[in-house]
Amino acid sequence: MTSVGDIFSPRPLEGRVALIAGGSSGINLGIAQRFASAGAKVVILSRDEERITAAARTITDAGHVAYGRAADVRNFEAVASVFKEASERFGLIDVVVSGAAGNFHAPAASLSANGFKTVVDIDLIGNFNVLRASFPFLRTPGASLMSITAPGGTHPSVFQVHANSAKAGINMTVKCLAMEWGPAGIRVNAISPGPISGTTGMAKLAASPEREQQIKARLPLREYGSIRDIADTALFLASDNAKYITGAIIDCDGGSGLGDASADALLKATQR
Repeated sequence: MTSVGDIFSPRPLEGRVALIAGGSSGINLGIAQRFASAGAKVVILSRDEERITAAARTITDAGHVAYGRAADVRNFEAVASVFKEASERFGLIDVVVSGAAGNFHAPAASLSANGFKTVVDIDLIGNFNVLRASFPFLRTPGASLMSITAPGGTHPSVFQVHANSAKAGINMTVKCLAMEWGPAGIRVNAISPGPISGTTGMAKLAASPEREQQIKARLPLREYGSIRDIADTALFLASDNAKYITGAIIDCDGGSGLGDASADALLKATQR
């Protein structure tokens, strides 16, 4: 029988191996750091060798086990070689996070075909490459895979046809792989973050205090989330506490996906 102590263990990933793609900054680095503090041996993968080395150092300087390797998620062979090296060094992989992404605002009428392809290649093709490359190196049963998606995967928005198309593809990839790989004991899920403080995306979206307040006023919880909120969600999905969850797109968004919860919107909703 599982005890309360087991459920709330401070190191639920003790002895496990985790690989995080796109882990040199932001949410993905926060997940890597959280996994390491929970006992995992961590491998982080990103394109820029200098940044990935610095990111890994934030983990090893804290007394945990980690190293980084530079690879472009658009290159399947390069990604597969990182998984092979990681498994040779640490053993079979228990947890994989696919979070590499690229984005920019662009009206569809002026978006180039190459711009659309670039985002799809990084977000969608890169996500498939990471998950598919992991398959031969996973510890089964029990492996947990997760992708970082976005609300745009289910909610259309202007100036984001490229990114939203890619995220919708990620969501369906997660569900298909959950069905195909479930019999092998592999869980596949995704996390969809809402407005998260300390990220490049929110810095661009809310470039002024006034704009920040406007965004927060629309949120049911009236506040941005933190990188730690996403990291804790990832930790839950990686742990045995989520062993019966697969094929799920987990919204960690402060209710932003529910719609406009500003005072004006609520007032209008109650008027007859």
